Amino acid sequence: MAQIKKAIIPAAGLGTRFLPATKTVPKEMLTLVDAPIICYVVEEAVQAGIEDIILIAGRGKHAIEDFFDTSYELEDRLAKDGKLDLLERIIKIRNQANIISIRQKQALGLGHAILAGLPVIGSDPFAVLLGDEITMGFHNEPNVTKQLADSFAQTNYSTVSIMNVPENQVRKYGIAEVEEGASSPFRVKSFIEKPDPGTTKSRWALPGRYVFSNKIMSILKEAKPTLHGEIQLTDSMNVLCHNDAVFARTFTAKRFDAGDKLGYLEANIELALNRPELRSEFAKYLIELAQQLKVNN
Repeated sequence: MAQIKKAIIPAAGLGTRFLPATKTVPKEMLTLVDAPIICYVVEEAVQAGIEDIILIAGRGKHAIEDFFDTSYELEDRLAKDGKLDLLERIIKIRNQANIISIRQKQALGLGHAILAGLPVIGSDPFAVLLGDEITMGFHNEPNVTKQLADSFAQTNYSTVSIMNVPENQVRKYGIAEVEEGASSPFRVKSFIEKPDPGTTKSRWALPGRYVFSNKIMSILKEAKPTLHGEIQLTDSMNVLCHNDAVFARTFTAKRFDAGDKLGYLEANIELALNRPELRSEFAKYLIELAQQLKVNN
């Protein structure tokens, strides 16, 4: 049984949807309640049994590396002030995994970012978690990355997460065309990157969670730029599913696109409502606000 112990988190994007905030702050460091987006992604990976996390970072992303490093002054101050609960959380964050940062020198697409992780991945299978996608099991739903890792351990085939989206949302995602059986996982027939309306009947979108056999690296080495002059991951996934096999499975955890303004706000609200110390007062505020909006409209 091949265990997934390494993961790549691409985090080199410019975050243009959040300008001007992301001019100096990486979008992955934008806060959800009281922790940055990237922290939730790393926590998901660690809970799935990942030990080595490779951050594929770009220019101006030093804040991400600093977040997972030791902060001597802060930790000493918290210890002296007796704020042991906060100190424990800080230490837990920096000790939860081996964080390895690799610079993506050119923004040449997701496929190129993943290939940049090859020196650490070596010949091992690995997970990929997009740095601005959040999945949360608010009601004890299974960890999405662990589901994929468990599937790989059983089959040795690459497996990706899929979710059903409305027809008018298809062009926003990579889409998996699958052989639909009684239940997932489904075998993938092909992948299409952000298809135009009417070009596919599939509504199975890729929400940014993957587990790959190492065969994908050999394919990425030979990949050529296509859409927008970038090396698209979906192109190499297409080659993989035709030459080998790729499976897709659904999930029940809640997913947020925290790289989108609306998704980011939704994630903040739902995470806050799931915090015992915030739930009551925050829910009361939201109800009062909704009532005011109803009256004003």
